[in-house]
Amino acid sequence: MNLALWIVTGLLAVAYLLSGGGKVVIPKEKIAAFGPSAHWVNDFSGGGVKAIGALEVLAAAGLVLPAALGIAPVLVPLAALGLVLLMIGAAITRLRRHEVGLMMVDVVYIVLAAFVAWGRFGPESFIR
Repeated sequence: MNLALWIVTGLLAVAYLLSGGGKVVIPKEKIAAFGPSAHWVNDFSGGGVKAIGALEVLAAAGLVLPAALGIAPVLVPLAALGLVLLMIGAAITRLRRHEVGLMMVDVVYIVLAAFVAWGRFGPESFIR
């Protein structure tokens, strides 16, 4: 179970570090040009997109660094819970835009982050 949690955590951290980092450094207009899956940025200001990206980068760091460094490991499930909330917002945005197929990807991320939050709060908690 611990290994599965670390694998999912690592994959989530990489995904959110890359996507969040891109949102922070790439202008909103260029993100929208990536294709239909990125048109959601048109619903947000440039600063809003950068804020979402910053939250994703912080969550990626929060998923790995506290446990790896042994400093406040309780932040790992809290970061995962934060990603669940962030992705619920993403799913709502997709639903509002009638992008149900793309919303299913957000649901997968919700399930993975919820698995990490559950596992690190419960059976494989870092707090003993």
